[in-house]
Amino acid sequence: MSTTPSDVLRKAYGDDILLSDDQSESTVYQLLKEFVYENQTYAVMQSDELKKEDEVALFRVITNDDGEYEMVTIDDDDEWETVSELYDEMVFPEQDDL
Repeated sequence: MSTTPSDVLRKAYGDDILLSDDQSESTVYQLLKEFVYENQTYAVMQSDELKKEDEVALFRVITNDDGEYEMVTIDDDDEWETVSELYDEMVFPEQDDL
């Protein structure tokens, strides 16, 4: 599986991104990594609460009708698993035995 680095979110919003949920609750997320896989951009982000649990949030990045970026939840289990594995490979690259 091959990924391409991306920095569209970082260029548009910086390292900290404020997201609102369906109940209009806002949370600040730190943008850890963004990449393109199969022509789709993904973002790996972490809130203070997730950081305490050593967890991350995975989002698919889309462009809305106004041309702005939106982060959407990955509902498909296979897609989520693939994106999660890709992120793990970037953060924890396999070490060749000497």
